[in-house]
Amino acid sequence: MDIKKILTEIIVSSVNDSSVTEELVQSLIAVPPDEKLGDFSLPCFKLIKGRNPKEVAESLKTAIEESEFKQFFSEIRVVGAYLNFYLNRMIISKTVIQEILIQRENYGRSEEGAGKKVIVEYSSPNIAKPFHIGHLCSTAIGNSLSRIYDFLGYDVVRINHIGDWGTQFGKLISAYKRWGDRETIEKDPINELLKIYVKFHSEAKEDPALEDEARQNFKLLEEGDPEVTALWKFFVEVSLKEFNRMYDLLDIHFDSFAGESFYSDKMPEIVDILGKKGLLEESDGAKVVRFEDKNMPPCIILKSDGSTIYATRDIAAALYRKRHYDFYKNIYVVGTPQALHFKQVFTVLKMMGFDWADDCEHVGFGYVRFPDRVLSTRNGDVVLLEDVLNESIAKTKEIITESGTASQIDNIDEAANTIGIGAVLFEFQKNGRERDIVFELSKMLDFEGESGPYVQYTYARGRSVLRKAFEMGISYKNVKLELLTDDQEYQIVKILMKLQSVVRDAASKNEPYIVTRYIIELCKAFNKFYNSTNVLKSDEDIRAARLCFIEAVTVCIKEALNLIGVGVVEKM
Repeated sequence: MDIKKILTEIIVSSVNDSSVTEELVQSLIAVPPDEKLGDFSLPCFKLIKGRNPKEVAESLKTAIEESEFKQFFSEIRVVGAYLNFYLNRMIISKTVIQEILIQRENYGRSEEGAGKKVIVEYSSPNIAKPFHIGHLCSTAIGNSLSRIYDFLGYDVVRINHIGDWGTQFGKLISAYKRWGDRETIEKDPINELLKIYVKFHSEAKEDPALEDEARQNFKLLEEGDPEVTALWKFFVEVSLKEFNRMYDLLDIHFDSFAGESFYSDKMPEIVDILGKKGLLEESDGAKVVRFEDKNMPPCIILKSDGSTIYATRDIAAALYRKRHYDFYKNIYVVGTPQALHFKQVFTVLKMMGFDWADDCEHVGFGYVRFPDRVLSTRNGDVVLLEDVLNESIAKTKEIITESGTASQIDNIDEAANTIGIGAVLFEFQKNGRERDIVFELSKMLDFEGESGPYVQYTYARGRSVLRKAFEMGISYKNVKLELLTDDQEYQIVKILMKLQSVVRDAASKNEPYIVTRYIIELCKAFNKFYNSTNVLKSDEDIRAARLCFIEAVTVCIKEALNLIGVGVVEKM
């Protein structure tokens, strides 16, 4: 149930003014700072300019009171140029809890995105390099956005644009020919490939000719040389095997692993189109596209040796995706340092005559930082994601084992796995995606703070009450849900009611943290209720209603956590 959406639809249809859109009304309806002013408020003076706002408020009040939804409001007041809405606690509580218990994991879902395809490109690690903690930003955010758009009915295509092309492979091929041993690499592929890659950069500082050799090797790869192509395929195969272990651990899946190499035969068309449109210029032997915006540097399409660059491949990929998927949105979850790159790519597409370039969006994110180090693949200073997840799981198991509830948990290893991985995923999405993350595992595993374990514990706490009720033979079917009018209960009902609007807001801003903050808000409100209310000792009717209420809360916590890729445990 989304009262805000219901209000919006009534207002738009009643006003009958093309300038008053659903987006405008949604942005204007707000929660007043003082509950005495109602549950929602609409500033009518911002709604229609040129008309008396009080008259607008009066006409809208009449329209709502004559609608089929009038039962949801106990009162609607016109206060100056404002329209204030007071919800009917009994009706709202009953309706919301009933909807949740009937719809379960489908509560709040919508079909507003039906028939619209949304592509989300995320994770995209580089072949032959370790899956480190920095990769988790794109992986976690992209996974959450995929789930969020799916929740709203969009047809989501999850793409892992693997970094399997480029001059770094020329470097790796050179390194392998000099220092590589196939048998050693097959035993521990990623670490061994990283060793020779790091050694190449170290040696190249002393012998710059190695860089020229690497460029030549990549050119041979582009030309399909059998020897270098066989090596490249070997690097790709062993790397994907390692990456998929991580994705299985995180319960993350993709519809396509089409990496940069997939577009290698599609780039000549891009060069041809740009050439025919007169957009290509020569610059120091390279082919570039210049922009009217003099503050934006030229976009390199072909390097001086004739090889392509990742901008060329991204342009080719975007054109392929539009033709193949006919997307409504094409989202790239890539770090904020690449903002200029995507601005160039989207602008080149627009200059090529593709207006759908406006449907391409770069969703940036900040850095993962450590108090005492800087990540660098070239220097070999990386923090492997698998190591971080294993450490989080191990520390969680230690905390659980030492707790007083360990004997109640059926499978400690399984619980530690869910909580430990959930703690890391939750932390990476707790704040706005463009903020840097300072990685401190102890804070992530804090069962008391705004953390994954805290919200998972809140869920388990609710489930514990329901189990006790079952063990006591207490039934809570066919109950009087309209009894849920206590201030704390009603505040929680209002939080439950806004799940769909929260998810819609998260999608419109491509910000999973909006869902994460919702979960924290719900869990804090529920824990306050839990600590002040002895549900099982309440009078029979209210006890039954409160048990239904608790079940609804746990359904929403689990559902919202699923949207950000975090699991739950029944006992903690």
